[in-house]
Amino acid sequence: MNFLKNCIRTVKKASPILFTIVLIHVLGGLVCIGGLFIDDRTLMGVNVWVKPLKFCISGAIYIFTVGFLMTKYPYSTRKKNILNNIVSWTLLLEVGIIFYQATRGVRSHYNQDSLFDGMLFAAMGILIGINVLLMILFAFDAARLKMKVAKPVQVAIFMGWIVMIVGSWVGGQMISQMAHNVGIADGGEGLPLVNWSTVAGDLRIAHFFGLHGIQIIPLFAMVLSKKWKTSTTTKVIATLIFGLAYSAWITYMFYQAKQGIPLIRF
Repeated sequence: MNFLKNCIRTVKKASPILFTIVLIHVLGGLVCIGGLFIDDRTLMGVNVWVKPLKFCISGAIYIFTVGFLMTKYPYSTRKKNILNNIVSWTLLLEVGIIFYQATRGVRSHYNQDSLFDGMLFAAMGILIGINVLLMILFAFDAARLKMKVAKPVQVAIFMGWIVMIVGSWVGGQMISQMAHNVGIADGGEGLPLVNWSTVAGDLRIAHFFGLHGIQIIPLFAMVLSKKWKTSTTTKVIATLIFGLAYSAWITYMFYQAKQGIPLIRF
């Protein structure tokens, strides 16, 4: 809890605008939760407010993560502000599109039903493309610069960005087939909230775990660095093993989905 409070104070002080956009995502998530109770419209068998809720949550987590990690890069204050603003504003616009489409009761992703819907989907692709380019920059700099963290954590941050780039590539695979299910059309039976298919392959699983590698792998390394009293080299090796195991898990999830096999079958 103290670690989280420290992170919040650090991000709020380093980038008030980014922190405010994180709060906007949280507020948007609360609005979506309210929508679940007062709006019974569904889209492909799921309440229309489920998707914007998921993206508000994931967007808040990612933007906050970038804001925190930016304090660890040896960038100038100007460069940090520029990067923080690009990440936070582009993702706010993307969530705004998803939220807007939910109010209309139509799909935000893979929607080519009209020129307007197609333009919104294309805009989302551009916004995400910008962020993927920044991920590549962050990974490159995590490999070549001296960050203000312990060596195992820096290795973990580098691996986290690489895993996230791969997770974004999985998102590109979904766009290429204009669907996330494999074996059946999108929709149908799925797990609660995430709605991952329980009857067919679902690429969103590998996509999800890939995108959150930038939190999971560095958190593992942070805990390891603080709790395990051993050499730095041993900690780095342990971090590499964990990162590779996590990557193998994502690879298996992707392979399983491409074979049309659900994560859990009911």
